[in-house]
Amino acid sequence: MDAAHGDPQPAVRPGDACRTRVVLDIVGDKWSLLVVRQLRNGPRRFTELKKAVDGISQRMLTVTLRGLERDGILTRTVHGVMPPHVSYELTEMGMTLREATAPLLEWSVAHLARIDDARADYDARTDTPGAL
Repeated sequence: MDAAHGDPQPAVRPGDACRTRVVLDIVGDKWSLLVVRQLRNGPRRFTELKKAVDGISQRMLTVTLRGLERDGILTRTVHGVMPPHVSYELTEMGMTLREATAPLLEWSVAHLARIDDARADYDARTDTPGAL
C-alpha cells in the first residue's frame, strides 16, 4: 500500500524495469506527447492533427498515431460517410497519460524563453553552437 494515498501498489516483477523503459521511450517521444495534447478536447481528424502539431511530417504523424493506437493510448475510427474519414480519440488510458504529462508540457512552455537564454549564453561561452 502507498502510505500517503492508501492505494495498493502493483507488484513489481522481474523484467518490469526493462519493459517500462520501452513504454517510456514510446510515450516520451516528443511527437507522441504533442499528439496526445492535441487530442485532449476530443476526437480529431488526421488533417487537423497535421495542422496542429507544428513541424510534424505526414509520415511521422502516421507512425506516431499507429504506435499510440497499438499501445492503447488512442483509438482510430473510420467513419462510413462519403468520402470516408478517420478520427482519433484518446482512450481512458490515453486520458490518464494526458493528465500525467500536462504538467511537463506546461513547464516547457513556461520556461521556453529561459531555456533559449541559457542556450545562447552557453553557446557564446563555448564558441560551439549546439555542442554538448
